[in-house]
Amino acid sequence: MNDPSLCPACGARNDCALADPRTADRPCWCYSVSIDRAVLEALPAELRNAACLCPRCAQVDEQLKQAPSSAP
Repeated sequence: MNDPSLCPACGARNDCALADPRTADRPCWCYSVSIDRAVLEALPAELRNAACLCPRCAQVDEQLKQAPSSAP
């Protein structure tokens, strides 16, 4: 079973706001970045749309650094 709080690519915490009941009413960090479609398509089909990638696997660390208020 997939854990929505873990990155499907590496298994690390993904800091998804929606996966945590305490923050589920807030937008996730991923809403403020642009994830390359190729990164998502590199995931096996069964892992796509199952849980957020972590910022490292989503390759958005630089985008999050530029918008510190949106960082996890």
